[in-house]
Amino acid sequence: MGKFSAYKVDLIGMRQDVQKIEYLLDTQFFTNIESEDIQKGEVKVTLTVTRVDEVFVFDFKLNGNVTIACDRCLEAMDFPIDTTAKLVVKLGAEYAEGADDVVVIPEREGFINIAWFLYEFVALEIPLKHVHPAGQCSRSMMSHLKKHVVISDTDDVDDDDSNEGVDFDDDIEIVEDIDIEEKSEGKHKILTHEETIELILGMHERQKQLDKEKKLKSKI
Repeated sequence: MGKFSAYKVDLIGMRQDVQKIEYLLDTQFFTNIESEDIQKGEVKVTLTVTRVDEVFVFDFKLNGNVTIACDRCLEAMDFPIDTTAKLVVKLGAEYAEGADDVVVIPEREGFINIAWFLYEFVALEIPLKHVHPAGQCSRSMMSHLKKHVVISDTDDVDDDDSNEGVDFDDDIEIVEDIDIEEKSEGKHKILTHEETIELILGMHERQKQLDKEKKLKSKI
């Protein structure tokens, strides 16, 4: 049995004009579909299929939570999913996806696998920028970040709160490791969002390595 065989909906064999099906998109589902963003999840799906002649209207209701990485501190954060979606499925000669969420399924097959559609419905609910609410980011990661970055408008930074004041939408600068002379002259490099993420990942990995070394030394 395939990983997503449970998500096949038999169109030809549908005996009632209206059919309800329920699914649970759990962590294994997101692992199987090889999601890059969603680490864990528990999303309940209620699907109502209504048949009108040779047209099948799929109405979806999705409700639950997924776990994703915070863009600011990279730690896991829960994100609520509460949405609806619709597909119109028709039988035809070849598979095709048209405008207005219309999908054509080969009549010789007679079924549609909705696994990828379910994943897309969830993924589209996650905003491009997803961060913890103010004050809930990892203190250790934010502490490391504040040692290395300088926000353009320093008046907005509260030095007493290591969880706030760093926003990747602001211009972020970091002193380059060129040489002491150039640093003292105030030369800076403007980091892109991607470069900033790479910087944080590097610091995160370094901190993990330092913690590992401390544990090893304590055992010697």
